[in-house]
Amino acid sequence: MTLKRISIFTIICLFCLGLVISPAMAFKGTYKVGAVFSVTGRTSFLGDPEKKTAEMITEQINKAGGINGHKLELIVYDTEGDATKTNLAVKKLITQDKVCAIIGPSLSGTSLAVVPLAEQYKIPLISCAASYKIVHDDKTDKPYKWVFKTPQTDTMAVEAIFTRLQKTGINKIAIMSVTSGFGASGRGELIRLAPEYKMNIVADEKYGPKDTDMTAQLTKVKGTSPQAIVNWSVGPTQVTVLRNYRDLGMAGIPFYQSHGFGSRKNIELAAGAAEGVFCPLGACNIAELLPANDPQKAVTTKYMKDYMAKYNEPLSSFGGHAWDALNMVAKALETVGNDKAKIRDYLENHIKGFVGQHGIFNFSPDDHNGLTKDAFNMVVVKNGDWALAD
Repeated sequence: MTLKRISIFTIICLFCLGLVISPAMAFKGTYKVGAVFSVTGRTSFLGDPEKKTAEMITEQINKAGGINGHKLELIVYDTEGDATKTNLAVKKLITQDKVCAIIGPSLSGTSLAVVPLAEQYKIPLISCAASYKIVHDDKTDKPYKWVFKTPQTDTMAVEAIFTRLQKTGINKIAIMSVTSGFGASGRGELIRLAPEYKMNIVADEKYGPKDTDMTAQLTKVKGTSPQAIVNWSVGPTQVTVLRNYRDLGMAGIPFYQSHGFGSRKNIELAAGAAEGVFCPLGACNIAELLPANDPQKAVTTKYMKDYMAKYNEPLSSFGGHAWDALNMVAKALETVGNDKAKIRDYLENHIKGFVGQHGIFNFSPDDHNGLTKDAFNMVVVKNGDWALAD
């Protein structure tokens, strides 16, 4: 037998015995994953729990031996909710830190700002923000190749709200929205989907992300006698608008918040003004309220207990977005190693039936969000806490 034939024979035998080392197994370093969150600044209520959650998951993975023996290294940069700082941080993660994937940003606006970078540098990015535009290229009417997201879209949130309004016989509504990327996207979907759900929008008021009083806008809304109010914002403004709404004696008008209201801190900050307010939320907010046979019960309950034990604070929707994103990346790393293209392909083609904090994800070449409106539960604030709406 010639040397060449012996070599081929040896390789075949090694393959049969499972001893040929794949590129993923041959890699000896740590798996570097980047994260960009608005940890401080006006939108820290989003980025702080995301950072804490991602760090907790990384610690848990490494304590369990890492991913196929590789340590997971999480590199987090604080964007402060600023698009320019987000852009610089993402570039640094790609060109200097040499990460294999990025999770975040926290905001729709900052996510949209770095979509071109992910596409240019061909690196998988899983956003933790809501706008459907983050993953949808309007020019091609298809998903961006390298960008995914874990939060339910504003479209799904609008559908969940409108479905319940229809169910309760309401079709005359007022909408309010903040003039940010999140607010503008939500407002656009409220207006676009209103005819489909036979909703008559009798008032359409806006306010700035730094505004501290919405009395003028609410007074105009009150004059139109709506059957319900739908507000689309995040952060302090969604609390301020509730307080103004109560002060104007409008509590008799049902009030709906977007999924951006998904933190018990908002209920606390509203100081009673949130009582009776409705909003669509993911399962992680209400783990203890889910029935025992709910497929998300186990993962949401464990996350809730782990997070509260480690940080001594209630979790929010926003940390859950980071949980979903980092666990998806970890799953891809476990299967295909730290090759960026293979991670992207794995996310698109093999995230099926992934039970997360915000739903059961099914990514595909046509869908880089992988959720439906069924990922939402309609909740109501009752006795200062979340309760399932009737």
